[in-house]
Amino acid sequence: MNKKLNGGSAEDGAPVPAEEIRAAVTAGRLVYTDGATQTFDSDGTTRYVEGGRETEGTWSVDDTGHFCSFWPPSYRASYDLRWMVEGGDAVGLRFADLRSGSHFEGRYQ
Repeated sequence: MNKKLNGGSAEDGAPVPAEEIRAAVTAGRLVYTDGATQTFDSDGTTRYVEGGRETEGTWSVDDTGHFCSFWPPSYRASYDLRWMVEGGDAVGLRFADLRSGSHFEGRYQ
């Protein structure tokens, strides 16, 4: 599923501005390369499904404009969030963990 978010013109690999993160993550279900899926609700709830197992956490945008997630009981992470754009449409998001540097991509379903 391609998304045109807020009528904007995102560029592939460009950072998602802090004021657009909510719209970007709630625009649709993300499917990751390993087949796992994730949804983000506007109330800050997120659900991750891998191999039929669902976990629930929360997400937010911190004071520095980074996307953050919390998975009980104690896992917290902050990410640099970038657009995946094809043919002028936002097709997904790239996440880069600020602590570990690990990267992953999710495509809108």
